[in-house]
Amino acid sequence: GYKVGFKPAGGIRAAKQALDWQILMKEELGDDWLYSDLFRFGASGLLTDIERQLWHHLTGRYASTKYMPMG
Repeated sequence: GYKVGFKPAGGIRAAKQALDWQILMKEELGDDWLYSDLFRFGASGLLTDIERQLWHHLTGRYASTKYMPMG
């Protein structure tokens, strides 16, 4: 068959949701589907959560919404 790619919809806003999708794609379709030519999601909704996860990794606590508002 012909590979056309996949972009999940539904407002993926958390890093954990993005990882869940990546695991699903890898387990069901293989490693080729982890690259952006076949699998992608809109990153704008994830940006704040990724920033908060990085902050937590560096400091051991989550940033307040005062400093990193959920957008």
